[in-house]
Amino acid sequence: MVKTIQTGNNKLPDTEKILSILNKNKKRMKMYLRICAHCSLCAESCFLYNTKNKDPVYMPSHKVINSIGRLYKKKRKIDRNLLEEVKEIAWKRCVLCTRCYCPLGVDIPSMISLARTICRSQNILPEFHEQS
Repeated sequence: MVKTIQTGNNKLPDTEKILSILNKNKKRMKMYLRICAHCSLCAESCFLYNTKNKDPVYMPSHKVINSIGRLYKKKRKIDRNLLEEVKEIAWKRCVLCTRCYCPLGVDIPSMISLARTICRSQNILPEFHEQS
């Protein structure tokens, strides 16, 4: 089970901090977002996609576009709900196994890792429970 650690329940995101992280990676990430041709060739390299009945939400390109892509588009309008959605994608739908392959050279793991970094900067983190 993945849930948010409650450190400041309704605390607004620090958009300046998020923008700082995005700006440090801006050229590389924007290039990757532009290069993605939405061809879906990356999907077959993702074991989660293959084991989850080929559900499109597990496609690497879908994960990137709906995490880091949305963060770039929203910029100063990033809210806690968006960060919660990004957290879900970055931790629950991706294990960062680095198996995803893009024939166009998009470094998918680095983009998901950046989404995780942004969530961590806002204390929006998964909590993993051991099952007995």
